[in-house]
Amino acid sequence: MPLHVPPAPAPALRSVRAALGSPTAVRAARTPSLKSAQTALTPELPLPVHVLEPVALHGGTPRTRLTGWRFLVRGGGRSIAAAETMLTPDGWAFSHFFEGPYLASTELALHQAELLTSPYQPRLLSVPGLYMLTLWLHGDITAEASSGVLAPGDLLVPLAPAPPGIAAHRPHRVADLLPVLTLRLAPAPLLKTSA
Repeated sequence: MPLHVPPAPAPALRSVRAALGSPTAVRAARTPSLKSAQTALTPELPLPVHVLEPVALHGGTPRTRLTGWRFLVRGGGRSIAAAETMLTPDGWAFSHFFEGPYLASTELALHQAELLTSPYQPRLLSVPGLYMLTLWLHGDITAEASSGVLAPGDLLVPLAPAPPGIAAHRPHRVADLLPVLTLRLAPAPLLKTSA
């Protein structure tokens, strides 16, 4: 079943294209493959980036907050980097370029998701307290990309490197994985000492 990729805001896409066209921005990037690219670079496959809100981990309704849009940067027929945008008081703006293990892991997870039988809207979900990034496969393909409600039947696919004990590239229903994340992110209980 094909994935239903939501369209990125036009200003976010424009800011990435402007950064890719800026020799200064590309030279300043800490991405060797981007600096050494000999072909035209294009931003593709925009994915909204959400962060799991702490309230979701303490018994509340699971909610997220849209923090940016990530684009895979393709050159020479393959993804060589990613570009991220962020929301500023003036609107969407280019943030930074990067490369690393999450780039290939994102592509693998998207390829795996294409083979599923149900349609999904792909998003990225960050869990900062665990240094974890997941491909969030949202079941409501008509939802606005900014909507931040995790449905129990949505799938989360941890990207590699995943935290110890959580298998990368294995889809988990939100209803199954969220309790595990909650347990891991819960503060350690204070020890009582006798006086």
